[in-house]
Amino acid sequence: MIDYIKGEITELTPANVVLETGGVGYFINISLTTYTALNGKTEAQLFVYEAIREDAHSLFGFMSRDERQLFLLLISVSGIGANTARVIMSSYTASEIQQMIAGGDVVSLNAIKGIGTKTAQRIIVDLKDKILKVGAGTDLKGGLFPTSSPVRDETVAALVMLGFAASASQKVVDKIIKDDPSLPVEKVLKLALKLL
Repeated sequence: MIDYIKGEITELTPANVVLETGGVGYFINISLTTYTALNGKTEAQLFVYEAIREDAHSLFGFMSRDERQLFLLLISVSGIGANTARVIMSSYTASEIQQMIAGGDVVSLNAIKGIGTKTAQRIIVDLKDKILKVGAGTDLKGGLFPTSSPVRDETVAALVMLGFAASASQKVVDKIIKDDPSLPVEKVLKLALKLL
């Protein structure tokens, strides 16, 4: 099993990155949150999960071991494959996903493209105890995003439901809240809609 790959970023798209190390370019599938973290960098170290099937060998990369651990928990749920887990991790930060599962937030999980109510419920039933064991307050974000707040979470969820990309929504909302932390959800949402 490959633990991590460290090397030069030779290609970067919202869905994957090519890391070159020792003259070999590794094609690694990534989430949008990882893409945002890598944007503008020339080198990176990604923790890797190697998915080996009869018809394919795929690599999935993460900024931290904790993110990879959350991914492994998600794919342990019946009906959640590696690509579905990547969509989930592209929609919210690892910390937000952990809080949703710990809090039994079916509505937010259900808002993710491709996740129906039954799948959202299954994720919560299967993973809630495991997440709570690690500690719902554990910071899995690896410092990629500011601490979430109810206003931030509600606004980002609303924007995602309106069809905006989660990563773009998070950036805009974080900037608005940083400038004026006292704003209510409605004002943050209106300002975000003007900026997106």
